[in-house]
Amino acid sequence: MKRAAILFLSAVFLMTSCSTPSTKTAQTKKAKEPDPEPVGAMKAFYRMYQLGRTLSPDIDVLKLESISLNSVASKDGLYPAWRAYFVSPSKRAGKAFTYSVIEGEGLYKDVFGGHEESYSGPRGQTAPFPHLALKIDSDAAYQTAVEKSEAFLKKNPDLPVFMVLEKVKEFGNPVWRVYWGASMATSSYSIYVDASTGHYLKTMR
Repeated sequence: MKRAAILFLSAVFLMTSCSTPSTKTAQTKKAKEPDPEPVGAMKAFYRMYQLGRTLSPDIDVLKLESISLNSVASKDGLYPAWRAYFVSPSKRAGKAFTYSVIEGEGLYKDVFGGHEESYSGPRGQTAPFPHLALKIDSDAAYQTAVEKSEAFLKKNPDLPVFMVLEKVKEFGNPVWRVYWGASMATSSYSIYVDASTGHYLKTMR
């Protein structure tokens, strides 16, 4: 009887010993999850575009813009979140979507769609454009802007930088506008880069 009890306790001990490393491994893997990193526009854009097609198969792009967050730093044309506006000429409707690498600061993680809104066609200086016209990612456009802004950046090294993609009447292709400052309205310096070719277009002061 004692022999049977000893064998039983030994088996329990072995089972416990075997299960402990796997539990620790799972905890270690969970603890070592990488920190969220900012992403380029193209990755975020096509995730939003896939969901945007639920609005209508014929959607065009009205705007794509970077979003800065406190908890994940932006870097060299990469941002923790992006917002896209899609419109459907046939349905006369539009919808905004966001993509974020985290949940927080007013955003959901991954892709989230807003409310459907009415759309009556182009107004002002901007117009919709087909998604295939976007060929230059945000980090490449940012690098072009930096190369054209050496003197400005030496005098203003700490200004925040943001990016907006739009089709404006002045240029044939959609353009990246890389601007320095708290907002586009208050910015005193920005660079236009062709979003289809990557070519530098213009400096705005």
